Amino acid sequence: MSLIRSLCLYCGSRPGNRPAFSEAAESFGRLCAENGIRLVYGGGSVGLMGTAARACLKGGGTVLGIIPEHLDHVEITMQGLTELRVVTSMHERKHQMFMESDGFVILPGGIGTLDEFIEVATWAQLGLHAKPIVLVNDQGYWEPFLALMRHLVESGFAAPATQDLYTVVEGIDAILPALARFADAGLKARPLLL
Repeated sequence: MSLIRSLCLYCGSRPGNRPAFSEAAESFGRLCAENGIRLVYGGGSVGLMGTAARACLKGGGTVLGIIPEHLDHVEITMQGLTELRVVTSMHERKHQMFMESDGFVILPGGIGTLDEFIEVATWAQLGLHAKPIVLVNDQGYWEPFLALMRHLVESGFAAPATQDLYTVVEGIDAILPALARFADAGLKARPLLL
């Protein structure tokens, strides 16, 4: 686990309609704090992202928020973060989040979360990074997405190994074991899966 010092969290800027989603985000924030892992996220105070950041800070953890200036009124920049960076664009935000993180955790979210997840998975597919990606299928939230990925493979538009670009876990407690398995396997470039 020494390879994982910072985790990037992709998740909803809304809380969703199940209390369990917020509970998972809070648990993830605590998990980071308890294990000395810096939480890197989008810098907002709303939704699951705000819940996770507050929980990490409350637990004595370190949080880096990166937010585009145009989103301050939408995602309402969180005050009191360990570090806050205000950037000029979504592209800059995503690039800095990527560069500051040793791995990625995806909780439930909307199309912004999907965009962020698909981007880092695509970069892994292209061999541009070998950082772990953990998709947390809390409450079965990602089942339709996982079915879509199977459909892409079955239809011949993606290699079967595409589904190996990320690890699917069912809850927060499974994140660190998944990252440990990745670390034990060693960081190595993934093959190009075109």
